Amino acid sequence: MEIHGFQKMTLLDYPGKVAATVFTAGCNLRCPFCHNAGLVTKINLADRVDKSEVIEYLKKRKGILDGVCVTGGEPLMTDGAFELMKEIRGLGYSVKLDTNGTFPDRLRRAVFGGLCDCVAMDVKNSKERYAETVGVKNLDLGPIEDSVEFLKSGAVDFEFRTTIVKELHTEEDMERVCEWIKGAPRYYLQRFKDSGDLIGGGFTEPSIEFMENLQKIAMKYIEKVELRGV
Repeated sequence: MEIHGFQKMTLLDYPGKVAATVFTAGCNLRCPFCHNAGLVTKINLADRVDKSEVIEYLKKRKGILDGVCVTGGEPLMTDGAFELMKEIRGLGYSVKLDTNGTFPDRLRRAVFGGLCDCVAMDVKNSKERYAETVGVKNLDLGPIEDSVEFLKSGAVDFEFRTTIVKELHTEEDMERVCEWIKGAPRYYLQRFKDSGDLIGGGFTEPSIEFMENLQKIAMKYIEKVELRGV
């Protein structure tokens, strides 16, 4: 596992906590609207951050920071994520793990191993449009469905989130998504914005009105639904 980004303080990535964010490089999906191409398809070795640098910083910020968000890319692609989370937890920090849900066995290992306190899983779209949305032909949806059901079982605090892209998401799609993840404690609808560092192209942000309509749909299934980026 390689670290290719380290945000030393954030109030956004780990809701309710003053946190730092560690970005791991590499992902097994190719979502064309992904705003972090530099962590997926355009990985620059010059951007690598040594893990020891991260750990030393966290040691010095104990009592100031509350938690650490481990995100990507997809952190669970390699076993290195477990060692990283173990070291962070050993310093007394809460850990939030961001994942795309394609590695359910590793997700269970992280949860049951006490390596994370919270999981945020991206649910990209309805099952019918998942392969299109993540840019992977012949996608096996089984592991993702497994991860959704595991999180819904209540083994760990969790949230689902979906980045809404005008060209990829309809109200009908989102109705199906919400039926799938019904009962989740929290759901975040993130408004797509072009970061200038996308994997693909030709995508535009949805209107605020459309985002608000999706929120109303989601609230029929999930108690807490919030919009981001509006």
